[in-house]
Amino acid sequence: MHLQTSESSGPAGSTQQQQKPKQPNSTALPFGQNVELSSLSGPTYLTAQTLVQQVAYALSDKLFSFSPESFDLDIAARAWSDAKQKNVYGEVTGVQGLETRSGAGTLALGYMFSPDFDLSKRHVPQSIVASAGSLLHLRPALDQLSLLYDVANPTVLQVAAVDYAAETQAGLVTDYTAALTLAEELGLGLVASKSAYEIQHMSLLSTLLSSIIPTIHTYDGITVGRETTRVVDVLGLPGLKRTYDSVLSAVKDDIASKRFTNEGKLSKLLLAFNAELGTEYRAFEYHGHDSPDHVLVVFGTVEASLSAQVAEALAQQGAKVGVINVRVYRPFVEEDFLSALPPTVQQITVLGQVNDKPSALDSNVTSSLYADVVAAVNFQSMTSGKTPSVFEVKYARETVWTVSKIQGLLQQLGAKSGESDAQLPGLSLTAKDTKQYTFWDVSSSKSANAPLMLGQLLSDDSSLNVAVRSGHDNLVQGGALRTDLRASSKSIEAAYSVKDADVVVIGTEKLLKDFAVLSSVKDEGVVILKSSGWKDEDVEKTLTTPVRKTIAAKKLALWVLDVSASPLVEESDELESYLLQLAFLKLSKPEVYEAGLKKLNAGGDALDALAKDLEIALKQIEIPESWLTAELEENESLPVSDDLNINSFAPYEAADDEPPSYLRNWEVAARGLVFKEAYGTSTALRPELSTKTAIVHVKEHRRLTPESYDRNIFHIEFDLGDSGVKYEIGEALGIHAENDKAHVEEFIKWYGLEPEEIVEVPSREDPSILENRTVYQSLVQNIDIFGRPPKRFYEALSEFASEDKEKTELLMLGTGGNQEAQLEFKRRAEVDTITYADVLLEFPSAHPSFHDIVRIVSPMKRREYSIASSQKVTPNSVSLLIVTVNWVDPKGRDRFGQATRYLDALPVGAPVTVSVKPSVMKLPPKTTQPIIMAGLGTGLAPFRAFVQERAWQRDQGMPIGDVFLYMGARHQREEYLYGEEWEAYQDAGVITLLGRAFSRDQPQKIYIQDRMRQTIDDIRRAYLREDGAFYLCGPTWPVPDVTAVLEEAVETEGRAEGKKKDGPKEIERLKDELRYVLEVY
Repeated sequence: MHLQTSESSGPAGSTQQQQKPKQPNSTALPFGQNVELSSLSGPTYLTAQTLVQQVAYALSDKLFSFSPESFDLDIAARAWSDAKQKNVYGEVTGVQGLETRSGAGTLALGYMFSPDFDLSKRHVPQSIVASAGSLLHLRPALDQLSLLYDVANPTVLQVAAVDYAAETQAGLVTDYTAALTLAEELGLGLVASKSAYEIQHMSLLSTLLSSIIPTIHTYDGITVGRETTRVVDVLGLPGLKRTYDSVLSAVKDDIASKRFTNEGKLSKLLLAFNAELGTEYRAFEYHGHDSPDHVLVVFGTVEASLSAQVAEALAQQGAKVGVINVRVYRPFVEEDFLSALPPTVQQITVLGQVNDKPSALDSNVTSSLYADVVAAVNFQSMTSGKTPSVFEVKYARETVWTVSKIQGLLQQLGAKSGESDAQLPGLSLTAKDTKQYTFWDVSSSKSANAPLMLGQLLSDDSSLNVAVRSGHDNLVQGGALRTDLRASSKSIEAAYSVKDADVVVIGTEKLLKDFAVLSSVKDEGVVILKSSGWKDEDVEKTLTTPVRKTIAAKKLALWVLDVSASPLVEESDELESYLLQLAFLKLSKPEVYEAGLKKLNAGGDALDALAKDLEIALKQIEIPESWLTAELEENESLPVSDDLNINSFAPYEAADDEPPSYLRNWEVAARGLVFKEAYGTSTALRPELSTKTAIVHVKEHRRLTPESYDRNIFHIEFDLGDSGVKYEIGEALGIHAENDKAHVEEFIKWYGLEPEEIVEVPSREDPSILENRTVYQSLVQNIDIFGRPPKRFYEALSEFASEDKEKTELLMLGTGGNQEAQLEFKRRAEVDTITYADVLLEFPSAHPSFHDIVRIVSPMKRREYSIASSQKVTPNSVSLLIVTVNWVDPKGRDRFGQATRYLDALPVGAPVTVSVKPSVMKLPPKTTQPIIMAGLGTGLAPFRAFVQERAWQRDQGMPIGDVFLYMGARHQREEYLYGEEWEAYQDAGVITLLGRAFSRDQPQKIYIQDRMRQTIDDIRRAYLREDGAFYLCGPTWPVPDVTAVLEEAVETEGRAEGKKKDGPKEIERLKDELRYVLEVY
């Protein structure tokens, strides 16, 4: 058994002559390794991007590349060119890397039309490799090219449909809109690939089509394009040349003919292409029921792959739905589209991508694809009189399609009026023998490359098909990494993340705090947790209650790999990756592990020694029954996200530089303001940050609870004036609060600071952005001097202590040097609620300069509150529902929540800096869909906006669905927040069910889950039969109980229908459909 390195073998020598595990070059390459051009033929493990580059390199004279640094769209082609590997013409293809900027593409034009150009090469294609983000900059050159195309070389653009979108949560988005728009407006050809198995053919087809018109070939550039998978029928260079020449020869007369339109030439080209390869590609391809009533039209790699598989699966269950995949968007052959459309179709829905979420919600915006489908259907009605209705479902570029989302969409299309679309269980599209594994790790881990090496190892088995895909989220844990590995006897086409892994490997327990990692492992699956210095007695400290409860509920087998227990790894941490691979093989592939160990020479191979270490390092953890019944604290729950946001294709590279000096005198500040370009200074509304801020003014401040009551809950409304602030239902308002001015003045005086001195401090929202302020301003608006310090502050402050006793105490608190110090820090943070200022006062010998205070004290953050109004009802104002946070510490000092205290002290007319933050709390797309809301305390805020919006919709003549509101509080007399409004809406027929749970107004406590259970029949009808949406807002503690009621409703409804339904899985499906939405804190 040899674990893979660059030479395909692992540490095959002795322990004294170890090879280090090779870090992967790029996820754009198969298993992260370079490939020879000559090796690409027959059954081969490849990425789609490698195949795209192969076709572009093999058939082109020049290859012009517009690839952002980490995208690596040309990484293989550059290596081939540097190695002088020849194309099909016996020459080395020139690969020219260019920047994406204004004027991009002019070099390619200049090359083709230069006086020195070799006219004997005029028939040879020129290729451009680019991302979708480059197309806007290439447009002027492509516009010129299309006008001069009769005398130009055939030109094809191989475009990865990926772009950076900083305004989105995802960071990287799949962008087809740029290619669709460009093809439509400039008359370019546009071809899309559905999977890695056909991407070579589509790259070749688009190159052939470029003999007629300039052509774009686009494909998914985030996941499918970078997944390593086995492609059986790869054409080598001779096969590419033969196919290219044969097809062109077959259609040369048709291409030259004036009788044919471009649409006609495309049809001839496709016929010749299929005849040469023995394929059945069509411009429009149908999948699904033989006699569908409803058809979904899609464009794009993941969209086409997923929808085709889901439609076929649903058709086998009797659903009369189908999918048309638009393979060739331009030229758009209407006759071919209509012939692909089954004659029974009554409704066509176009799944159309638009630029962003506001466009998806804007009824005035339509997708490019929708306009073409409508035109084709209208053309059909003119000739045959048959007119299926055409609708559109729009989605933003940041949308990530999953099996459950596509299934929900198709089921909704296929559901008859009044019939629920939640009838069918979740689909599993993988073959029954498919094994699925998920690896979670941080980029800096020594074992980060383990899954790629394991994939390469498993690929040695010719009876298996292996697929490996990785993604980086560099905004979490200094860079998080997820890798999915699948193995099957059949070909694997899975354009989605693993949801039911047989084994999940977790590189560090820290990731359990940021991601719902355990949601990606199937029931009774295996969890391998890598740790260091593991102690069984600390298991309940290491694993949170929600994690332990999930492990017990799903009956997972939990194994811990303690890498510190391996003497070899302690000696050489590079072996950590191999130890993890051995642990994985032992638990998931025991036959591979055992067979490999038999081949090892005892003592002669490091793997033999590592295998012995594994016996000590790997241990199974017993799962006590108490884990299943453990009660969650009020603020405990699993993380919301069950997958990472892929925002990079490369691991995060931590900078070793010291932080910049933030303290500046007035002269430096003045130079920065006068010479803005040289110093990179910007002028913006305080605080200047990437989030758009505005100034609004307090319009109303009204306490909702009695003055004598111990909780101050108040309604505050802001006049928007001419601020230009726009907000949508469910969004949050960010309040940029300030520290108490009297406390700031007291601190300045005690610490001996000069309040008017000019300083340079990090922005409160983006620490990488610096702004010039006075010391007084920075302490009021930027520096969280009255916030709670983390451990790292104590450790950093110890460096400034001149007294040994104070230095030792600070260091112990900062590092958790012993159990006593850990308990003391916890007491300070949770009981005494010590602030930064308190610590500075307590340790007088640690007196850092203001420059260092800025460096070691965190910047202030905006505080976000759910908006409690609809702008359609109150166009010039925005409302919030706030509870003040205050307490008395053990020393008798009054303590306050900074933001709520700030808001409560604001008089009418006071200015406030605000910003708007998007949220998942959105009303369902149809006004007739019921909404079921559950809110505790100030969690009622977004539901006031929801109810206002539904009332407005009804006033506009729109039909509205049922509105259920379940509200929870301690006492009705004191905390019946907005009670008169709710009752008025109920009397008006807007709210159809008002479930009030006041827990302490009777001997037995009553909570919202009790009110929900009392009306479970109404929930079954509105939520499950009428496609309702459920929302919960407030603290986390009721989530399990409320969810249990919904799961009970699902299972009861299933029994009533004579079906067995899995409540938790159904809720997961509804969650993916945005019909189960939580906003908890």
